[in-house]
Amino acid sequence: MPAPLLLDLTHTCHTRARTGIQRVARSLHASLGAAAVPITHDPHRDTWRPLADWEHANLATKTVTDKRSAQWPLRARLAGNAARLLGRPADPLPRNSGLLVPEVFSPAVAAALPAIFAATRGPRVAVFHDAIALQYPELSPPKTVARFPAYLRELLAFDGIAANSETSRDVLTDYWRWLGAVSPPPVTALPLGVDARCHPMDDIATPVPIATAVPTVLCVGTLEGRKNHLALLDACEQLWARGTRFELRLIGLANKDTGAAALARVQVLQAAGRSLRYDGPLGETAVDEAYAACAFTVYPSIVEGFGLPVIESLAHGKPCVCSGRGALGESARGGGCLPLDAVDSASLATAIQRLLSSPAEVTALTRAARQRKFRTWTDYARELAEWAHALPRRN
Repeated sequence: MPAPLLLDLTHTCHTRARTGIQRVARSLHASLGAAAVPITHDPHRDTWRPLADWEHANLATKTVTDKRSAQWPLRARLAGNAARLLGRPADPLPRNSGLLVPEVFSPAVAAALPAIFAATRGPRVAVFHDAIALQYPELSPPKTVARFPAYLRELLAFDGIAANSETSRDVLTDYWRWLGAVSPPPVTALPLGVDARCHPMDDIATPVPIATAVPTVLCVGTLEGRKNHLALLDACEQLWARGTRFELRLIGLANKDTGAAALARVQVLQAAGRSLRYDGPLGETAVDEAYAACAFTVYPSIVEGFGLPVIESLAHGKPCVCSGRGALGESARGGGCLPLDAVDSASLATAIQRLLSSPAEVTALTRAARQRKFRTWTDYARELAEWAHALPRRN
Protein backbone atom coordinates (compact mmCIF):
# COMPACT_ATOMS: atom_id res chain seq x y z
CA MET A 1 0.00 0.00 0.00
CA PRO A 2 1.68 3.27 -1.09
CA ALA A 3 2.07 6.06 1.42
CA PRO A 4 -0.56 8.79 1.19
CA LEU A 5 0.08 11.74 -1.07
CA LEU A 6 0.43 15.18 0.44
CA LEU A 7 -2.27 17.26 -1.30
CA ASP A 8 -1.40 20.94 -1.50
CA LEU A 9 -4.60 22.96 -1.00
CA THR A 10 -2.91 26.21 0.01
CA HIS A 11 -5.30 28.44 -1.92
CA THR A 12 -8.42 26.27 -2.08
CA CYS A 13 -8.73 25.77 1.67
CA HIS A 14 -8.73 29.55 2.14
CA THR A 15 -11.45 30.48 -0.34
CA ARG A 16 -15.06 29.50 -0.91
CA ALA A 17 -14.95 30.38 -4.59
CA ARG A 18 -15.84 27.68 -7.11
CA THR A 19 -13.61 28.44 -10.09
CA GLY A 20 -12.46 25.53 -12.23
CA ILE A 21 -9.16 25.04 -10.40
CA GLN A 22 -10.84 25.15 -6.99
CA ARG A 23 -13.35 22.57 -8.17
CA VAL A 24 -10.57 20.26 -9.34
CA ALA A 25 -8.75 20.65 -6.03
CA ARG A 26 -11.90 20.08 -3.95
CA SER A 27 -12.93 17.08 -6.03
CA LEU A 28 -9.49 15.49 -5.63
CA HIS A 29 -9.65 16.06 -1.88
CA ALA A 30 -13.08 14.42 -1.66
CA SER A 31 -12.22 11.53 -3.98
CA LEU A 32 -8.76 10.62 -2.66
CA GLY A 33 -9.97 10.34 0.93
CA ALA A 34 -7.43 8.55 3.12
CA ALA A 35 -5.05 8.25 0.14
CA ALA A 36 -4.15 11.92 0.59
CA VAL A 37 -3.26 14.25 3.45
CA PRO A 38 -4.32 17.85 2.73
CA ILE A 39 -1.64 20.39 3.56
CA THR A 40 -1.07 24.11 3.22
CA HIS A 41 1.85 26.48 3.22
CA ASP A 42 1.21 28.83 6.14
CA PRO A 43 2.83 32.19 5.29
CA HIS A 44 2.34 33.47 8.85
CA ARG A 45 4.03 30.47 10.38
CA ASP A 46 6.43 30.16 7.43
CA THR A 47 6.05 26.40 7.21
CA TRP A 48 4.10 23.57 5.62
CA ARG A 49 1.52 21.95 7.89
CA PRO A 50 -1.64 19.81 7.88
CA LEU A 51 -4.91 21.72 7.64
CA ALA A 52 -6.56 23.18 10.73
CA ASP A 53 -10.21 22.59 11.55
CA TRP A 54 -11.33 25.92 10.08
CA GLU A 55 -9.57 25.09 6.79
CA HIS A 56 -11.29 21.70 6.65
CA ALA A 57 -14.57 23.54 7.22
CA ASN A 58 -13.83 25.79 4.25
CA LEU A 59 -13.41 22.72 2.06
CA ALA A 60 -16.65 21.15 3.31
CA THR A 61 -18.89 24.21 3.11
CA LYS A 62 -21.64 24.50 0.49
CA THR A 63 -21.54 28.30 0.70
CA VAL A 64 -20.33 30.02 -2.46
CA THR A 65 -18.58 33.38 -2.45
CA ASP A 66 -17.63 35.91 -5.10
CA LYS A 67 -14.17 36.42 -3.52
CA ARG A 68 -11.48 34.45 -5.35
CA SER A 69 -8.58 35.55 -3.15
CA ALA A 70 -7.40 33.62 -0.09
CA GLN A 71 -8.97 34.74 3.19
CA TRP A 72 -7.12 34.25 6.49
CA PRO A 73 -9.04 35.10 9.68
CA LEU A 74 -7.26 37.47 12.05
CA ARG A 75 -7.12 34.77 14.72
CA ALA A 76 -5.31 32.39 12.34
CA ARG A 77 -2.84 35.09 11.29
CA LEU A 78 -2.04 35.99 14.90
CA ALA A 79 -1.68 32.34 15.93
CA GLY A 80 0.65 31.62 13.02
CA ASN A 81 2.87 34.60 13.73
CA ALA A 82 3.02 33.73 17.44
CA ALA A 83 3.99 30.12 16.72
CA ARG A 84 6.74 31.28 14.37
CA LEU A 85 8.15 33.82 16.83
CA LEU A 86 8.06 31.29 19.70
CA GLY A 87 9.62 28.56 17.57
CA ARG A 88 6.74 26.12 17.99
CA PRO A 89 6.98 23.36 15.37
CA ALA A 90 3.96 22.49 13.24
CA ASP A 91 2.39 19.05 13.40
CA PRO A 92 4.61 16.59 11.50
CA LEU A 93 3.71 15.44 7.98
CA PRO A 94 3.61 11.73 7.08
CA ARG A 95 6.96 10.24 6.11
CA ASN A 96 7.59 8.57 2.75
CA SER A 97 4.79 10.59 1.14
CA GLY A 98 4.60 11.92 -2.37
CA LEU A 99 3.25 15.35 -3.25
CA LEU A 100 0.31 16.35 -5.45
CA VAL A 101 -0.19 20.02 -6.37
CA PRO A 102 -3.50 20.66 -8.20
CA GLU A 103 -3.38 24.47 -7.94
CA VAL A 104 -1.56 27.14 -9.92
CA PHE A 105 0.76 28.06 -7.09
CA SER A 106 1.84 31.58 -6.16
CA PRO A 107 5.43 32.90 -6.01
CA ALA A 108 5.35 32.49 -2.22
CA VAL A 109 4.38 28.83 -2.51
CA ALA A 110 6.96 28.33 -5.27
CA ALA A 111 9.64 29.66 -2.92
CA ALA A 112 8.52 27.13 -0.30
CA LEU A 113 8.49 24.13 -2.65
CA PRO A 114 12.12 23.09 -1.94
CA ALA A 115 11.19 22.63 1.73
CA ILE A 116 8.25 20.33 0.99
CA PHE A 117 10.24 18.52 -1.71
CA ALA A 118 12.91 17.79 0.89
CA ALA A 119 10.26 16.45 3.28
CA THR A 120 8.82 13.98 0.76
CA ARG A 121 10.31 10.71 -0.45
CA GLY A 122 7.69 9.79 -3.01
CA PRO A 123 7.07 11.36 -6.42
CA ARG A 124 6.08 15.01 -6.75
CA VAL A 125 3.34 15.70 -9.28
CA ALA A 126 1.60 18.88 -10.41
CA VAL A 127 -1.69 19.21 -12.28
CA PHE A 128 -1.35 21.49 -15.32
CA HIS A 129 -4.53 23.28 -16.35
CA ASP A 130 -3.59 25.54 -19.26
CA ALA A 131 -1.20 28.18 -20.59
CA ILE A 132 -3.89 30.66 -21.61
CA ALA A 133 -2.12 33.56 -19.92
CA LEU A 134 0.81 32.92 -22.26
CA GLN A 135 -1.30 32.27 -25.37
CA TYR A 136 -3.86 35.03 -24.89
CA PRO A 137 -2.33 37.70 -22.64
CA GLU A 138 -4.87 40.25 -23.85
CA LEU A 139 -7.67 38.13 -22.35
CA SER A 140 -5.92 37.39 -19.05
CA PRO A 141 -5.39 39.39 -15.84
CA PRO A 142 -2.11 41.35 -16.02
CA LYS A 143 -0.74 39.84 -12.80
CA THR A 144 -1.32 36.34 -14.13
CA VAL A 145 0.39 37.18 -17.41
CA ALA A 146 3.43 38.54 -15.59
CA ARG A 147 3.63 35.51 -13.32
CA PHE A 148 3.14 32.74 -15.85
CA PRO A 149 6.58 32.28 -17.48
CA ALA A 150 8.14 31.76 -14.05
CA TYR A 151 5.38 29.28 -13.12
CA LEU A 152 6.01 27.21 -16.26
CA ARG A 153 9.72 27.06 -15.44
CA GLU A 154 8.99 26.06 -11.83
CA LEU A 155 7.00 23.06 -13.05
CA LEU A 156 10.28 21.61 -14.36
CA ALA A 157 11.22 20.73 -10.77
CA PHE A 158 8.44 18.15 -10.44
CA ASP A 159 8.71 14.45 -11.19
CA GLY A 160 5.66 14.45 -13.44
CA ILE A 161 2.92 16.71 -14.77
CA ALA A 162 -0.70 15.64 -15.30
CA ALA A 163 -2.20 17.89 -17.97
CA ASN A 164 -5.98 18.22 -18.21
CA SER A 165 -6.09 17.54 -21.94
CA GLU A 166 -3.97 16.60 -24.93
CA THR A 167 -4.03 20.27 -25.93
CA SER A 168 -2.65 21.43 -22.57
CA ARG A 169 0.00 18.71 -22.64
CA ASP A 170 1.18 19.76 -26.09
CA VAL A 171 1.25 23.46 -25.20
CA LEU A 172 3.39 22.80 -22.13
CA THR A 173 5.85 20.46 -23.84
CA ASP A 174 6.15 22.82 -26.81
CA TYR A 175 6.93 25.72 -24.47
CA TRP A 176 9.58 23.74 -22.64
CA ARG A 177 11.09 22.70 -25.98
CA TRP A 178 11.21 26.36 -27.05
CA LEU A 179 12.75 27.24 -23.67
CA GLY A 180 15.50 24.67 -24.25
CA ALA A 181 14.68 22.72 -21.09
CA VAL A 182 16.98 19.75 -20.56
CA SER A 183 15.41 16.47 -19.36
CA PRO A 184 11.95 17.89 -18.52
CA PRO A 185 9.60 15.72 -16.44
CA PRO A 186 7.11 13.43 -18.22
CA VAL A 187 3.74 14.96 -19.04
CA THR A 188 0.62 12.84 -19.37
CA ALA A 189 -2.81 13.92 -20.62
CA LEU A 190 -5.42 12.93 -18.03
CA PRO A 191 -8.88 14.46 -18.68
CA LEU A 192 -10.83 15.62 -15.66
CA GLY A 193 -13.81 13.88 -14.11
CA VAL A 194 -17.39 14.87 -13.54
CA ASP A 195 -19.55 14.56 -10.44
CA ALA A 196 -21.42 11.26 -10.30
CA ARG A 197 -24.57 13.18 -9.33
CA CYS A 198 -24.53 14.79 -12.80
CA HIS A 199 -25.05 11.57 -14.69
CA PRO A 200 -28.37 11.61 -16.56
CA MET A 201 -31.22 9.55 -15.19
CA ASP A 202 -34.26 8.04 -16.87
CA ASP A 203 -36.60 10.50 -15.19
CA ILE A 204 -35.14 13.41 -17.20
CA ALA A 205 -35.18 11.59 -20.52
CA THR A 206 -37.55 14.06 -22.19
CA PRO A 207 -35.97 17.33 -23.40
CA VAL A 208 -37.58 20.67 -22.56
CA PRO A 209 -40.26 21.17 -25.27
CA ILE A 210 -38.75 23.99 -27.28
CA ALA A 211 -41.74 24.41 -29.57
CA THR A 212 -44.28 24.88 -26.78
CA ALA A 213 -42.45 26.91 -24.14
CA VAL A 214 -40.09 29.83 -23.79
CA PRO A 215 -36.85 27.81 -23.61
CA THR A 216 -33.92 28.69 -21.43
CA VAL A 217 -30.44 28.71 -22.94
CA LEU A 218 -27.93 28.23 -20.11
CA CYS A 219 -24.32 29.38 -19.89
CA VAL A 220 -22.26 28.33 -16.87
CA GLY A 221 -18.80 29.79 -16.42
CA THR A 222 -16.82 32.67 -14.97
CA LEU A 223 -17.47 36.00 -16.67
CA GLU A 224 -14.00 36.82 -17.96
CA GLY A 225 -12.39 37.85 -21.22
CA ARG A 226 -11.53 34.47 -22.68
CA LYS A 227 -14.96 33.04 -21.87
CA ASN A 228 -16.26 35.30 -24.64
CA HIS A 229 -19.53 36.37 -23.03
CA LEU A 230 -19.58 39.60 -25.03
CA ALA A 231 -19.91 37.61 -28.25
CA LEU A 232 -22.66 35.49 -26.69
CA LEU A 233 -24.56 38.56 -25.53
CA ASP A 234 -24.25 40.15 -28.98
CA ALA A 235 -25.50 36.91 -30.57
CA CYS A 236 -28.52 36.78 -28.29
CA GLU A 237 -29.30 40.45 -28.92
CA GLN A 238 -29.36 39.72 -32.65
CA LEU A 239 -31.90 36.96 -32.04
CA TRP A 240 -34.02 38.97 -29.63
CA ALA A 241 -34.10 41.83 -32.14
CA ARG A 242 -35.51 39.39 -34.72
CA GLY A 243 -38.26 38.36 -32.33
CA THR A 244 -36.81 34.98 -31.28
CA ARG A 245 -38.28 33.98 -27.94
CA PHE A 246 -35.92 32.47 -25.35
CA GLU A 247 -34.28 33.30 -22.04
CA LEU A 248 -30.52 33.47 -21.64
CA ARG A 249 -29.41 32.48 -18.14
CA LEU A 250 -25.84 33.13 -16.99
CA ILE A 251 -24.28 31.54 -13.92
CA GLY A 252 -20.76 32.31 -12.75
CA LEU A 253 -18.44 34.60 -10.88
CA ALA A 254 -17.50 37.87 -12.61
CA ASN A 255 -13.74 38.42 -12.90
CA LYS A 256 -13.00 42.01 -11.89
CA ASP A 257 -10.04 42.30 -14.29
CA THR A 258 -11.46 40.93 -17.55
CA GLY A 259 -15.19 40.45 -16.95
CA ALA A 260 -16.29 44.04 -16.33
CA ALA A 261 -17.28 44.70 -19.94
CA ALA A 262 -19.51 41.62 -20.08
CA LEU A 263 -21.11 42.51 -16.75
CA ALA A 264 -21.85 46.04 -18.00
CA ARG A 265 -23.38 44.62 -21.19
CA VAL A 266 -25.61 42.35 -19.12
CA GLN A 267 -26.92 45.35 -17.22
CA VAL A 268 -27.61 47.29 -20.43
CA LEU A 269 -29.56 44.41 -21.96
CA GLN A 270 -31.53 43.83 -18.78
CA ALA A 271 -32.42 47.52 -18.63
CA ALA A 272 -33.66 47.24 -22.22
CA GLY A 273 -36.06 44.51 -21.13
CA ARG A 274 -34.31 41.55 -22.74
CA SER A 275 -34.98 38.09 -21.33
CA LEU A 276 -31.62 37.80 -19.61
CA ARG A 277 -30.95 36.44 -16.15
CA TYR A 278 -27.60 36.65 -14.39
CA ASP A 279 -27.34 34.77 -11.10
CA GLY A 280 -23.66 35.20 -10.26
CA PRO A 281 -22.00 32.20 -8.57
CA LEU A 282 -24.38 29.51 -7.30
CA GLY A 283 -24.07 26.38 -5.19
CA GLU A 284 -24.09 22.87 -6.62
CA THR A 285 -27.78 22.17 -6.04
CA ALA A 286 -28.88 25.39 -7.75
CA VAL A 287 -26.58 24.71 -10.71
CA ASP A 288 -27.97 21.18 -11.04
CA GLU A 289 -31.49 22.61 -11.09
CA ALA A 290 -30.49 25.12 -13.77
CA TYR A 291 -29.13 22.35 -15.98
CA ALA A 292 -32.32 20.33 -15.50
CA ALA A 293 -34.52 23.29 -16.49
CA CYS A 294 -32.66 24.42 -19.62
CA ALA A 295 -33.20 23.33 -23.21
CA PHE A 296 -29.48 23.32 -24.02
CA THR A 297 -26.31 25.14 -23.02
CA VAL A 298 -23.82 27.43 -24.72
CA TYR A 299 -20.19 27.65 -23.69
CA PRO A 300 -18.73 30.43 -25.87
CA SER A 301 -15.17 30.26 -24.52
CA ILE A 302 -12.39 30.98 -26.99
CA VAL A 303 -9.84 28.70 -25.36
CA GLU A 304 -9.75 26.26 -22.43
CA GLY A 305 -7.41 23.82 -20.80
CA PHE A 306 -10.34 21.45 -20.43
CA GLY A 307 -13.76 23.11 -20.16
CA LEU A 308 -15.66 21.50 -17.29
CA PRO A 309 -19.03 23.13 -18.15
CA VAL A 310 -19.12 21.28 -21.49
CA ILE A 311 -18.69 17.85 -19.91
CA GLU A 312 -21.06 18.72 -17.06
CA SER A 313 -23.74 19.85 -19.50
CA LEU A 314 -23.45 16.56 -21.37
CA ALA A 315 -23.43 14.57 -18.13
CA HIS A 316 -26.71 16.29 -17.26
CA GLY A 317 -27.99 15.10 -20.62
CA LYS A 318 -28.08 18.61 -22.12
CA PRO A 319 -26.55 19.43 -25.53
CA CYS A 320 -23.87 22.10 -25.63
CA VAL A 321 -22.89 24.66 -28.27
CA CYS A 322 -19.14 25.21 -27.99
CA SER A 323 -15.91 25.60 -29.91
CA GLY A 324 -14.78 22.55 -31.84
CA ARG A 325 -11.12 23.48 -31.45
CA GLY A 326 -8.44 22.63 -28.91
CA ALA A 327 -9.37 21.11 -25.57
CA LEU A 328 -13.06 21.94 -26.11
CA GLY A 329 -12.96 19.96 -29.34
CA GLU A 330 -11.58 17.00 -27.37
CA SER A 331 -14.60 17.14 -25.06
CA ALA A 332 -17.03 17.61 -27.95
CA ARG A 333 -15.75 14.77 -30.10
CA GLY A 334 -17.70 12.08 -28.25
CA GLY A 335 -21.10 13.46 -29.26
CA GLY A 336 -23.86 15.61 -27.78
CA CYS A 337 -22.29 18.94 -28.79
CA LEU A 338 -22.79 21.35 -31.66
CA PRO A 339 -19.12 22.23 -32.29
CA LEU A 340 -18.27 25.48 -34.05
CA ASP A 341 -15.27 26.46 -36.14
CA ALA A 342 -15.53 29.98 -34.71
CA VAL A 343 -17.26 31.38 -31.62
CA ASP A 344 -17.90 34.89 -32.91
CA SER A 345 -21.33 36.46 -32.43
CA ALA A 346 -22.58 35.51 -35.90
CA SER A 347 -21.63 31.85 -35.49
CA LEU A 348 -23.13 31.68 -32.01
CA ALA A 349 -26.36 33.32 -33.18
CA THR A 350 -26.68 30.86 -36.05
CA ALA A 351 -26.09 27.87 -33.75
CA ILE A 352 -28.55 29.04 -31.09
CA GLN A 353 -31.21 29.79 -33.70
CA ARG A 354 -30.61 26.40 -35.29
CA LEU A 355 -31.29 24.51 -32.06
CA LEU A 356 -34.21 26.73 -31.03
CA SER A 357 -35.79 26.02 -34.42
CA SER A 358 -35.17 22.28 -34.42
CA PRO A 359 -36.52 20.25 -31.48
CA ALA A 360 -35.62 17.10 -33.41
CA GLU A 361 -31.93 18.06 -33.48
CA VAL A 362 -31.98 18.90 -29.78
CA THR A 363 -33.52 15.48 -29.12
CA ALA A 364 -30.85 13.76 -31.20
CA LEU A 365 -28.04 15.62 -29.43
CA THR A 366 -29.65 14.88 -26.07
CA ARG A 367 -29.73 11.18 -26.88
CA ALA A 368 -26.08 11.31 -27.96
CA ALA A 369 -25.10 13.09 -24.74
CA ARG A 370 -26.86 10.49 -22.60
CA GLN A 371 -25.15 7.64 -24.37
CA ARG A 372 -21.70 8.89 -23.43
CA LYS A 373 -19.69 7.44 -20.57
CA PHE A 374 -17.80 9.93 -18.44
CA ARG A 375 -14.85 9.56 -16.11
CA THR A 376 -15.98 10.32 -12.56
CA TRP A 377 -13.88 12.32 -10.11
CA THR A 378 -13.20 9.04 -8.31
CA ASP A 379 -11.89 7.55 -11.57
CA TYR A 380 -9.74 10.63 -12.18
CA ALA A 381 -8.32 10.65 -8.66
CA ARG A 382 -7.50 6.92 -8.79
CA GLU A 383 -5.79 7.17 -12.20
CA LEU A 384 -3.84 10.25 -11.14
CA ALA A 385 -2.67 8.62 -7.90
CA GLU A 386 -1.67 5.40 -9.68
CA TRP A 387 0.30 7.34 -12.28
CA ALA A 388 1.98 9.46 -9.59
CA HIS A 389 3.04 6.47 -7.49
CA ALA A 390 4.53 4.77 -10.56
CA LEU A 391 6.86 7.70 -11.32
CA PRO A 392 10.54 7.57 -10.37
CA ARG A 393 12.00 10.41 -8.35
CA ARG A 394 14.13 12.78 -10.41
CA ASN A 395 17.11 14.72 -9.12
